[in-house]
Amino acid sequence: MPEQNLKNAENIVLLGAGGDLSRRKLFAALYQLERENQLATVNKIIGVARNDFDKEQFQQFVIDCLNEFIPKDIEEKPLTRFISRFDYAKVDFSDKKAFKKIKDLIPSKSETLYYLATPPSVYGLICEGLNAHGLDNEYARVIMEKPIGHDLASSKVINDQVNEYFEESQIYRIDHYLGKETVLNLLALRFANSLFSTNWDHNCIDHVQITVAESVGIEGRWGFYDGVGQMRDMVQNHLLQILSLLAMEPPTDLSSENIRDEKLKVLKALRPIDRTNIHEKTVRGQYAKGHLNGGVVPGYLEEEGANKKSTTETFVAIKAEIDNWRWAGVPFYMRTGKRMPCKHSEVVIQFKHQPHNIFGHSFSQLPANKLTIRLQPDEGVELTVMNKVPGMTKNLEISETKLDLSFSDVHDNERVIDAYERLVLSAIHGSQALFIRRDEIEAAWTWADGVLDAWEASNEPPKSYSAGSWGPVSSIALIARDDRSWEE
Repeated sequence: MPEQNLKNAENIVLLGAGGDLSRRKLFAALYQLERENQLATVNKIIGVARNDFDKEQFQQFVIDCLNEFIPKDIEEKPLTRFISRFDYAKVDFSDKKAFKKIKDLIPSKSETLYYLATPPSVYGLICEGLNAHGLDNEYARVIMEKPIGHDLASSKVINDQVNEYFEESQIYRIDHYLGKETVLNLLALRFANSLFSTNWDHNCIDHVQITVAESVGIEGRWGFYDGVGQMRDMVQNHLLQILSLLAMEPPTDLSSENIRDEKLKVLKALRPIDRTNIHEKTVRGQYAKGHLNGGVVPGYLEEEGANKKSTTETFVAIKAEIDNWRWAGVPFYMRTGKRMPCKHSEVVIQFKHQPHNIFGHSFSQLPANKLTIRLQPDEGVELTVMNKVPGMTKNLEISETKLDLSFSDVHDNERVIDAYERLVLSAIHGSQALFIRRDEIEAAWTWADGVLDAWEASNEPPKSYSAGSWGPVSSIALIARDDRSWEE
């Protein structure tokens, strides 16, 4: 979805090129774009870090990373083409003079994409360094990685630092969930099919469930994670972005501003959760020792380097409500956690029951139709409907049938691309549709801060749940109070 009046990027500068994000995701994403002939306009990819590399050593570093993380996809000709684009500049971000090394590698007046694959704490330093050498010019655009702050106030500080040097139209705030095939497919399902577009409101939908489950623990990231928690790490960005796509009004077209305008309206319409209703609307948990994948795994407080008194949540369940005409009375149940039985992300749209049942001999109450959108693994869409049981029977017997639209089955010759490939390509083309605008982030933080403040004021520790389970028992009660249950 390229935007008008923007040229494709001619240079990509990876700041933080020696870091984990570059090693695991960005080099692989760029290589896959090269293999698909999507980097034709890109002349240079410049790695920037503090490592003691020369150009050839950095190129070998990139090859080693590709061999480690995508060995089966590497082809000789695309790899040769790809590696030839790379150059390197050793830069300490606190040294403004060192940024001249970047300027010396970039032709003047060429469209350049700066990817800040660094902690947000150094975004300000990087922007100052770019400014010192005139690199924050009209030809520049910048990608910012999350997390952008830990609350509304800190997010404003980080955004102010970047906005001092770059206009909003030059800034691409990334949330990799917005690059996932099935998340984007929400737009097609909703707005390209009258079957759903005419039934996508409180008249037909009973409730919505959003689940993002992780089987991993903190994977040695105690120092980072304990200061963040699942609410900040997952709910404030990933889950709220999914919710806003599910609940938004139809945009007039697929342009960046129209899509983001509609998402913002949803975030602003979220009913506040605060000290008055925190206990009935949320559950926070922390995993204890348990069994997972055939073995015993430690609890959160038993992880290496753990603070034994930590009250950081590793699980969150929330009943969210949207105060507008379309969604009046329809709850959105969200849950996300670590050390759950499997890695599993999905959205379930539960439609209302039929008002009258003429098939009582098969079901005392007809099961409601259900649309399941699998985000990972096995990306695809599944629609549960009622269908006649084949054969000759006295009565017309019916049963539940699933119409399965797995991407791997329907598009068996198509590789499901990684989210970072799509997002980097969108930024190269100058489209901000899949990126988050500043007012979206601030609306999300405003809502999330109410939850975080209420938790802190309650002074209650998170509920314990065994690793390998679906979270605290109270998370079951959260939805059971409404006579509903989680899909598992």
